[in-house]
Amino acid sequence: MRLKDKVALVTGSAQGIGREIALVFAREGADVVISDINLEKAKQTSLEIESLGRKSLALELNVVSPQNVEEALNKILDKFGKVDILVNNAGITKDGLLMRMSEQDWDAVINVNLKGTFNCTKAVSRVMLKQRSGKIVNIASIIGIIGNAGQANYSASKAGIIALTKTAAKELASRSINVNAVAPGFIQTDMTAKLSEELKSKMLANIPLNKLGLPVDVANACLFLASDEAQYITGQVIVVDGGMVM
Repeated sequence: MRLKDKVALVTGSAQGIGREIALVFAREGADVVISDINLEKAKQTSLEIESLGRKSLALELNVVSPQNVEEALNKILDKFGKVDILVNNAGITKDGLLMRMSEQDWDAVINVNLKGTFNCTKAVSRVMLKQRSGKIVNIASIIGIIGNAGQANYSASKAGIIALTKTAAKELASRSINVNAVAPGFIQTDMTAKLSEELKSKMLANIPLNKLGLPVDVANACLFLASDEAQYITGQVIVVDGGMVM
């Protein structure tokens, strides 16, 4: 019960990696706010949290809108009175080669991934500053470290998240707020399940552990950073990639 009685907000947590983070947090004693653009799926995940004996709240959240973020935060404070943990997980991809990428696809990914992380961090940090405590975990990506052909917008957004993590860590450290990032590699999700066997084989050839990661691998890294075990760690990026970037 490493997160006993903590209140955690996980963005983009209706499904995928975000859902796994929320469930791992709940199993460790946290009450979890499930926020997502898809409210119906958010409600389903919220019920799963409650089935584990924890409190939960499902919110429709568009992280691109500062007003929407503030409204959501007010609802969280009305129900729980505090926010101990923020995981900025909400993200999208709109892949395409640099020369063919539309301005709309560039803006959409930067807005959700980077601006969304900024909006949520800015809003929640005000609460944490008053509390003089808090843990913020940002979901970056190895693509923000090494780049990837066809993902100029995504790689730029994730590299931006890493830089934002370090700056926020420096600004908030004096009030005992830790800010770190997790950079996943190739993780088994609905998206990777659709890839051809040939493409999967090429991916595995670049991973020393010779397997894709699981959503729980990312969730466990987030759990560590959100717990008191990581109280002397801030401004860091934990890479969860089976050794690929190494």
